[in-house]
Amino acid sequence: MTRLYHHPIFAEHLTGPGHPERPERMAAVAAALEAEAFQNLDRVLAPEGSVEAVYRCHSVDHVRKIARATPAEGMTRIDGDTVVSPKSFSAALHAVGAACAAVDDVVLGEARNVFVAARPPGHHAERETAMGFCLFNQAAVAARHAQVVHGLEKVAIVDWDVHHGNGTQDIFWSDPSVMYVSTHQAPLYPGTGAEAETGAGNIVNIPLSEGDGTDEFRAAFAERVLPALIRFRPDLVIISAGFDAHHRDPLAGLNLIEADFDWATGKLLDIASRFSGNRLVSVLEGGYDLVGLERSVAAHVQRLMVG
Repeated sequence: MTRLYHHPIFAEHLTGPGHPERPERMAAVAAALEAEAFQNLDRVLAPEGSVEAVYRCHSVDHVRKIARATPAEGMTRIDGDTVVSPKSFSAALHAVGAACAAVDDVVLGEARNVFVAARPPGHHAERETAMGFCLFNQAAVAARHAQVVHGLEKVAIVDWDVHHGNGTQDIFWSDPSVMYVSTHQAPLYPGTGAEAETGAGNIVNIPLSEGDGTDEFRAAFAERVLPALIRFRPDLVIISAGFDAHHRDPLAGLNLIEADFDWATGKLLDIASRFSGNRLVSVLEGGYDLVGLERSVAAHVQRLMVG
């Protein structure tokens, strides 16, 4: 069974007119999953996460800064890209709560795999810094939750968002128990993710060039991503599932199609089957063209359901 975590609070994180990380993204995801093919998707409201879970990856000061920045009305800019509004802190905690609950589900056998349809995204959030539309790093918090609460030893985070997840890299830079593998366009925001950035040997960065598409992405997976995961033998696979490498996306220049996300999902399901007892959690990150997002999410979740 594939489970979906969703919640109305995710559309109440307001970012202002013209901002690409907008509430309409949640409507696009919902539209994608209304089709007949998804009638058996197990839909669950996301629980609110605890600040104690967030503290496993972010400092107390960071959490307090986000709480203080969250206004009673209107919007506040944390930086040029990152906006908070009255419901933003709650939305971010629900995103964390959903990611941790998804880990609980796959570890305890409540679901075979889980897709967390949440916003704001998380993979740019460093231990001490909110940036790139991201407040808390829910994929990172989920990984640590799996280790601390469930005793899993090794967690792999695979990030195919078009932007490098500098936050996830920052949090786990010196921790060989968590592997972070990223395909991303370079050069591009945030400017990190060079191949030479390897942390404690647990960071695998695979930069792609503007204009790259299906062939280059699948080669990167086959030649770099999958061999790294096979060597690591993770107890849990977490996907930072950004869909802004889609050819329609306005913020970058890769040329992936929906079939590429379907294919990559299948390959990671194979890894989870081989090493992780089928435990796989996928957390939504980017994806800013609504049509591309809708089609890509549909392909991704359908593959999760097929197995």
